[in-house]
Amino acid sequence: MAILDMSKREPSSTSTPRRAKKSLFSFTKTNSSLSSFSGHIPPQKPSQTFSRSIMEENIDNAETITKKWDHKESQSEEFSSLFQQDRKEAKDFIQCVKDLKRAMHFLVTEHSTCNKLVLAQNLMQIAMKRLEKEFYQILSTNKDNLDPESVSKSSQSSHLTRSTSVDSQEACESTDSGDEIQAMSDLKLIADCMIASGYAKECWKIYKIIRKSVVDEGLYRLGIEPRSLSQINAMKPNVLEHQIKNWIDAIKVAIKTLFHGERLLCDYVFSTSETIRETSFSDLAKEGGIILFKFPELIAKTKKSPERIFVLMDLHETITELLPEIESIFSYESIKAVKIQAQASLDKLKSSILTILSDFELSIQKNSLKTPVPGGGIHPLTNSVMDYIASLANYSGVLSDIIPDSATSAQSSFPETYETPKSSAVSARLAWIVLVLLCKLDTRAELYNDIALSYLFLANNIQFVVERVRVSALKCILGDEWILNLERKVKLYSTKYENVAWNKVFLCLPESLDPSLPPDTIKGHFRRFNELFEESYRRQKSWVVPDGKLRDEIKVSIARKLVPAYRDFYDYYMVALSGQNNLEVLVRFSPDNIGNCLSDLFHENVRSGSLLSSTSLPNSCVWQCIS
Repeated sequence: MAILDMSKREPSSTSTPRRAKKSLFSFTKTNSSLSSFSGHIPPQKPSQTFSRSIMEENIDNAETITKKWDHKESQSEEFSSLFQQDRKEAKDFIQCVKDLKRAMHFLVTEHSTCNKLVLAQNLMQIAMKRLEKEFYQILSTNKDNLDPESVSKSSQSSHLTRSTSVDSQEACESTDSGDEIQAMSDLKLIADCMIASGYAKECWKIYKIIRKSVVDEGLYRLGIEPRSLSQINAMKPNVLEHQIKNWIDAIKVAIKTLFHGERLLCDYVFSTSETIRETSFSDLAKEGGIILFKFPELIAKTKKSPERIFVLMDLHETITELLPEIESIFSYESIKAVKIQAQASLDKLKSSILTILSDFELSIQKNSLKTPVPGGGIHPLTNSVMDYIASLANYSGVLSDIIPDSATSAQSSFPETYETPKSSAVSARLAWIVLVLLCKLDTRAELYNDIALSYLFLANNIQFVVERVRVSALKCILGDEWILNLERKVKLYSTKYENVAWNKVFLCLPESLDPSLPPDTIKGHFRRFNELFEESYRRQKSWVVPDGKLRDEIKVSIARKLVPAYRDFYDYYMVALSGQNNLEVLVRFSPDNIGNCLSDLFHENVRSGSLLSSTSLPNSCVWQCIS
């Protein structure tokens, strides 16, 4: 491999070895000058001679072991790993490199002869070439052992952290965590040696080639790949929905396992150099990280619709929950572009969600359905809006991050007759949308020609709102006071309906029972009652009250005012009319008939399966309640 060709090795990026090499070149020039000097070189002190002999002996030892493994490698058809074959000799090899480095430094500083220095430099190149191959071999043959998930588990079991010290290899080797720990230990041992010897660049280049392929393959398996806005816009809705769900699952694995494991491995292997740690991780994770976090931004740019808000909030919630880990994993300055992309996606998602909310409010105001709902029942707009708001309530945590201050203007615009939730901006915003709906319902009530039916329509729809709030997460958001305020409005409109629809019937009966009334006057009262009651009953027979509880409350209220008064009138004056011809035509309703007729009201066209439906009282309920 070209990466292993040491004949044209680039200079190391670390500072200390570079200074050592500079000294070596300076010494060579000095030695050349000394060769032309005819004078006698002064004898060295015994301690210097002894130290030099030790250093030269280190070079000789290094020559033996490096050439041994260089020779063994050249004789083999397949690469035979020193670290996999003989671990004791692998440690000796690393030690000989350290000794060789010390010897080179000593000879340079002591102005020794150039021959040993040249030999030492050649041996160092041979040793580094061998370590490069060992490093590549361990990385390439241990992909399974060094997969991010295994690395994460190993780091937990062996207490490997990003702050791992240079001396932690011994602690690593003392743990019984499997092959991945051994591979990590060997990689760190080689990396430490190569970095200290001035070959850091060669080391991280190999690391980048192998580990970037692991990251790219991991993202591909998770379904993360570059996409354009045009590609996403071309997707069918069901395909896009599947892609979004897949991304939400994938990002959790990508952050918690893939990038987390790679960061741990990189920080451990290159623990002696912060610069190499940052460069290596940035090279292998930056591109994939940006691709990963670009997807939500593209989704936020697609066509906005009310139902799209929920997937946008899912995406926003997922990224927000992972922010601490994202901040930790991509903490290096050189890779901050990933965090910038993640924040850009959050900002775009937030903007799109707020836009959809505003558009939804506007769509309520612009609703153009001008056909009155038959019988004063639940308007389709009420149903759809409350279903939508109830679904939004399930995302109250997400919305609290998105609309922390946007409800201020809305709160100040609430009419005095409406209770304003003060617990949070989210509650104020949702209450505002409900208010927009109620204002729209006021205009829809005007479509009815019968004022009583207009009031019944408002009572029905506000009751629907109340009950929808009660059975959803909206109850906790909007609060009991808000609900009580709307319940008072239901009572107000139902009372107004009752007065307009039945007041003429109530007033047609005499205020007091007068025994002196002539039979013709009594007959007139019965005829008037028959006419008004039949008219009211016939008109209201097609009206509906979907909510069982409200339906019974209205009918009982009417019956308590009408049936006892009619019973007194009926019982008192029927005696005076006894013996009259065609009495059954004149007196069409008995008190029991009145109660039963009222019990039959408001049942037709009740929406089946309604969340508001409750067990209503039987047909005789009105009579039983007022008896």
